[in-house]
Amino acid sequence: MTVEELLTKYATGERNFAGINLTEANLSGVNLSGANLKGANLSVANLSGANLSKTNLTGAKLNIARLSGAHLGGANLTDADLNVAYLVRVDLKRATLTGAKLIRAELIRAELSGANLSGANLSGATLTEATLRGANLSQANLRGANLSGTSLTGANLEQANLQGADLSRADLSGADLRGTELRQANLTQAILSGADLSGVNLRWAILSGCNLRWADLSEAKLSGADLSRADLCHANLLNASLVHADLSNAYLIRADWIGADLTGATLTGAKLHAVSRLGIKTEGMTCKWVDLSPNGDHSQIYWLNPGGGTQEFFHSSLPTVRIVIDAPLDQGAHFALAATYYQITQQYPGLSEPPTIEVNSRRTTLAFKMDSDDKLFATAYVAIIPFNDAAITQKNLIALMKMIQSHDAGNLNVKESKHVQHSSKALNQAISKVDQIKISNSFPKIGASINFFQIPTQMILINSRDQRLSVYHHQAFGKRLIKKYDPNNSTSGKFVESSKLSQTNLSNVLDFIKGFHNIDV
Repeated sequence: MTVEELLTKYATGERNFAGINLTEANLSGVNLSGANLKGANLSVANLSGANLSKTNLTGAKLNIARLSGAHLGGANLTDADLNVAYLVRVDLKRATLTGAKLIRAELIRAELSGANLSGANLSGATLTEATLRGANLSQANLRGANLSGTSLTGANLEQANLQGADLSRADLSGADLRGTELRQANLTQAILSGADLSGVNLRWAILSGCNLRWADLSEAKLSGADLSRADLCHANLLNASLVHADLSNAYLIRADWIGADLTGATLTGAKLHAVSRLGIKTEGMTCKWVDLSPNGDHSQIYWLNPGGGTQEFFHSSLPTVRIVIDAPLDQGAHFALAATYYQITQQYPGLSEPPTIEVNSRRTTLAFKMDSDDKLFATAYVAIIPFNDAAITQKNLIALMKMIQSHDAGNLNVKESKHVQHSSKALNQAISKVDQIKISNSFPKIGASINFFQIPTQMILINSRDQRLSVYHHQAFGKRLIKKYDPNNSTSGKFVESSKLSQTNLSNVLDFIKGFHNIDV
């Protein structure tokens, strides 16, 4: 069929031209809107400025075709071949390109907003300054593609391959990039504010000057990445890998990066106002100075001492209260435990973070993590409430604090004494609050019928230097076959518990306080 025959039939109302062969044909400016060109061969054809809106081009061959300025809004190009096609300024708004092949295609300033490019192959394609707002590019292959200056706001790029792609100055604000491959990609000055990059591979990527405000980078792989001068204010970097990453002069104001690994990273000049300095790995880090001013205006510069300055400024461990119960947790006890802690937090918000729970065949470990060493004693005092060992453990905590206070003068410096004051104040507030805590009737009834809460326990405090302090260890803990009973107890079923604080070396207790993170710098 010739071009003239095609246009004549179209003018008379015919729309079905499936499988038509018009290779190298000149169809520039023609109107074939709504036509069925399924499986058509239009390779090397000239379709510049043509109206192909809502056209069915499923499986069509358009290799090396010229489609500059063509209108393909709403068209179906599923599994179509558009390799090396010239698509400059083409209109593909809301078009379907699922599984389409666009290898090395030129889509400069193309309009693809709302288009479905799921699983499409765009490797090596040029999409400079193209518009893909809200487009679906999930599982698409964009390896080595040029997307500089492209608008991808709100786009779905989940599990797409963008390895080595150029995304400099691209706008990806609010985009979904979960599971996306971005290794060695160029994101210089790109906008990724509010984007979901959780778990993304960004190893050796260039993110210099990138806007990552409020972005989710939790568990992202950023080893060797260049984040110099990047804006990471309020970003989520929980458990991210930043090994040997360059964060020099980066804005990290109010970012959350607990659990992040910054081994060998460069942090000189970073803005760290309201950023936790606990729970991050900093071995081998390079950091001469940081900016602690609220606006990052260099008004509060803090210089780190050469050698041990990094270890003094950052601590790798989160302060933790660890309660070990000498029995595995069953479903009934798990329910009662969760219900009890929920009731406690209603009156003591300081325990709002739920503990991590580790269970093996013999024991259960509850770990309460916090952002300050000064909260250790207070948190421990409240956390033990559900257990039969609560009274003796709380008594030991008070005794330990009194021991520290009585030997404070001459043994601790000004900053360490301040930690003692803060810890004592927090503990006193906890004691006062616990006296007011009224557990509802549901727990005592449940707890009375569940042996888990009468099982022997031990409590250990762990400071931000990973130093440990034993608070309580039931004398029958771990001694399942040797039970000592209280002859004065008519129920004769509970272990005898020591009311005395176990032998604790004063120097160890003071060293524990000295290991608290310095909050004054």
